[in-house]
Formats: sequence, C-alpha cells, structure tokens
Amino acid sequence: MYSVKVRNSIMIAHSLPHDFFGPAQNMHGATYVVDVTFYAENLDPHNVVIDIGKAKDITKEVLSHLNYKNLDELPQFKNKLTTTEFIAKYIHDKIKEEVSAFFEGRISVYLGETHDAWGSYSG
Repeated sequence: MYSVKVRNSIMIAHSLPHDFFGPAQNMHGATYVVDVTFYAENLDPHNVVIDIGKAKDITKEVLSHLNYKNLDELPQFKNKLTTTEFIAKYIHDKIKEEVSAFFEGRISVYLGETHDAWGSYSG
C-alpha cells in the first residue's frame, strides 16, 4: 500500500450542546492540525499516489470553508454535534468529492485537537 500525506490546519469555534460533553457544551474554540492521507494499492502512470500539489490545494480549499468559522452558524451543521470525529468525516467526504475524477484510493482524515488527542475518519 502506497500513501501520500498532506497537512494543514484550521481554527474553528463551536459548542456541543448536550450534557455528555460537560464544559464543551459552551462555545469554545479549537485549532485542528489536519492530516489527510491518500492510499493506493498501485502507483498511477506517473508513479505517484496523487499529485501532492493537487492534494495540498484541494485540502486547503475544502478547509477554507471551515477556517475561522463558528460551526454552529453554518447551515450544513444545523442541529449537529460537531465533534472532532464528525468534522473529520465531513472533511473526508468533501475531499473525496473533489478528487473522485482522478483518484480512486482510500482517504483518511485525522484531526489533532491537542498534541495528545486525535479523531479521525477513513473511507
């Protein structure tokens, strides 16, 4: 299995309005380190998994719609608990849409909320 990983970051605000989340029920901010890994069983005709420049550009574009935003105010997250894992899947799905014309492998998205706590989605 081959892979290419790109990294970026976003700053968001949100709340998690449920007793389960304790103090995180209140509005708070998070700065996520975002790692996106593209996996392929075989290299393409150019001997790459995916063009790294395209992977970086697409990741940056997808993240730009979340960066410096209050997720509670975005219509796509209305009545959703925007947990780290949930946001990882959202980012995954958006990136998958953008690369579907030229990449058929698997994608994993990891969000680092702190240096020792990460959430992810792979598909």
